[in-house]
Amino acid sequence: MKGKKIILGVSGGIAAYKAALVVRLLVKAGAEVKVIMTPSAHDFITPLTLSTLSRNPVLTEFAKEKTGEWNNHVDLGLWADALLIAPATANTIAKMSVGLCDNLLLAVYLSARCPVFFAPAMDVDMFKHPATQQNIEALVARGCIQVPPVEGELASGLSGVGRMAEPESIVEQLSSFFVGRQRLKGKKALVTAGPTVEAIDPVRFISNHSSGKMGFAIAEALASEGAEVNLVTGPTQQHTDYPGINVRHVTSARAMLDECSSEFDSVDITVLSAAVSDFRPVEAATQKIKKSGADLSLKLTRTDDIAATLGKRKRNGQVIVGFALETENEEQNALKKLSAKNFDLIVLNSLNDRGAGFGYDTNKVTIMDGKKKHTLDLKDKKEVAKDIVDAIVEKVHV
Repeated sequence: MKGKKIILGVSGGIAAYKAALVVRLLVKAGAEVKVIMTPSAHDFITPLTLSTLSRNPVLTEFAKEKTGEWNNHVDLGLWADALLIAPATANTIAKMSVGLCDNLLLAVYLSARCPVFFAPAMDVDMFKHPATQQNIEALVARGCIQVPPVEGELASGLSGVGRMAEPESIVEQLSSFFVGRQRLKGKKALVTAGPTVEAIDPVRFISNHSSGKMGFAIAEALASEGAEVNLVTGPTQQHTDYPGINVRHVTSARAMLDECSSEFDSVDITVLSAAVSDFRPVEAATQKIKKSGADLSLKLTRTDDIAATLGKRKRNGQVIVGFALETENEEQNALKKLSAKNFDLIVLNSLNDRGAGFGYDTNKVTIMDGKKKHTLDLKDKKEVAKDIVDAIVEKVHV
């Protein structure tokens, strides 16, 4: 669970008091937890308790009353590695089943792209009612994962099935799910990200507009699958504290090549998503170049070709993924690069696609291996990273 991002949804039932222990166990296991409560859940446990344990504000409303600030349900749905609703009352389960959206928790549920777990909690007759059973069956059929209730004494004084599973069992099932998805456990990966910077003089340089967002997202997606990741990044505003990622900062193409070369032979997967500068000044001035005359001529030379260098060293069993940013003859140019650099996969970006490329939080790519291609719709870069890692997993396990 370490490093996993979990949203805990708490609906209004007596079992809501157990949510405090669920949060405590998740945090103790290393997860980052955000809690969303339905309005009625406030009658059973205070937001202060859950915010203190989770170390995050508890959310209930779509907007903060005093400031009008929006609690963005779409961003929350994209943020999470898993959505856990515990307790899930008969009312909340029914609303989930038919797609009602009258509170923030349900809006996040409808927006979530991550796995959804729900732990039913209600009286025995409510749980056994055909309507409730049909609603649960509908959620399971859609891919939601039920943490079944257990038999025991209920708040009504009756005894039977309907008691929410114990917090330890809920967290154990969530943890087991993630362990089972670690398809790259035991593998080592090398990822490059961001731009490189080539000095003209002490204050000027040649670079590009790469933000590093795609590379960082890929590093986190690889780590989430159990890989041990070395992330070599040029100057960027991005950062990550994700477990399993070792970040190394470089500036120039030469420095990036040196870092990659020292690690390449020991890794199983290499993803070259950095936007490496193609040219650098033949000589960088040691002092600031002063204005003299109307023009300045700058002689450039090619930088080291990191992709080609590593591609020549590739051994059997290694997988290399490259990127191609194109503006014309896109697929043809990308396939040429795939072959020339000895890549196993190439990810094609087009600057002609709106919302894709440098600076955006979204991307639209085509993943190719020379035999088949997979064109993705425009989506968040973290989602694109997961698709790229899915393609990598296929190559690793061929």
